Amino acid sequence: MLVFKIAHKKYANSLAGSGVDGRWTSAGKTVVYCADSIAIAFLENMVRRQGVGFNDDFKTVIIDVPDELGKEVVLPKDLPAGWRDFRDYSACQKVGNKWYDKMMHPLLKVPSAVLTASCNYVLNTNHPDFPRIKVISITDLVPDERIEEILKGYKSSSQ
Repeated sequence: MLVFKIAHKKYANSLAGSGVDGRWTSAGKTVVYCADSIAIAFLENMVRRQGVGFNDDFKTVIIDVPDELGKEVVLPKDLPAGWRDFRDYSACQKVGNKWYDKMMHPLLKVPSAVLTASCNYVLNTNHPDFPRIKVISITDLVPDERIEEILKGYKSSSQ
């Protein structure tokens, strides 16, 4: 199975997790966030780049995950109301932290908060099978200049 992420060129070759707080895991849990398509990976990254566009420093990373590794699946219907709230990740973190700590599967398939019909994948970098997951391609990210202008003009409601 192929999964996709958008990464700064400095980190594009690495599948290291930062361990920072994210939607699906709390701080200290080293994971890599990916998506089921380049488009969803881009949209997920775009919504976090408030007021800042992309530049030549960003890459599209294609990652191969062997199918036999297995995954835990979370469906939108299994999540409480409000799980998509970008100001409160606690409901999703409970689910992701439980998966991470169980160490049964290196992948967690979750709905995208940006477009729930699509999905994201969370990769547990501490799982014993994680070394079998490999970067297979890195290409330049070249978004349409209109997207750049939208991002640069965006002002968060918290600003």
